[in-house]
Amino acid sequence: MGAAPAAEPPAAEPSASGALPGPDGLLRCPWGLSAPDYLAYHDEEWGRPVHGDDALFERLCLEAFQSGLSWLTILRRRPGFRAAFAGFRIAEVAAFTEEDRARLLADPGIIRNRAKIDATLANARVLAGWRPGELDELIWSHAPAPRPAPRTLAEVPAVTAASTALAKELKRRGLRFVGPTTAYALLQACGLTNDHLADCAMRER
Repeated sequence: MGAAPAAEPPAAEPSASGALPGPDGLLRCPWGLSAPDYLAYHDEEWGRPVHGDDALFERLCLEAFQSGLSWLTILRRRPGFRAAFAGFRIAEVAAFTEEDRARLLADPGIIRNRAKIDATLANARVLAGWRPGELDELIWSHAPAPRPAPRTLAEVPAVTAASTALAKELKRRGLRFVGPTTAYALLQACGLTNDHLADCAMRER
């Protein structure tokens, strides 16, 4: 969930900022200090390895819903998204009906974007036909080789060769609303690439 700094969460505004001290004195990525919700997400989730088809489906969906919006908007509505989309359990979302779609379009607890909702439902139907573990395997097969830790936000890319390849493969296999920037946000958020800044206390946790 979220790229730093180009696709939010992170993207507080693009800057050359290095790690900054938090309320406890520990150095952190600057975006993680911009809101209490970000602090918890930065410290406890962002960049930690995520496995499991349903868990990765949730991240893919939320990154798609974030497109064009602040990640903070998505983060604060995540409980609503989980309730609306059956915990992002692929098999259950794949079975959603037209009545479910109408319910989603009227649900104030999520982002009521017709194209994004339709893409989520269509993607679930595609993924329901994959074998167990196949989504996890495909995404993790695109984990890039480790690179030197970025020292500032300016050194963190928005798109990489790995994210471009992942987006291309997901699209080839029928998934929608997954571009290279969204794919890179997924790689960062789910621990496939470590973009915590070099001096961030959370980098090696």
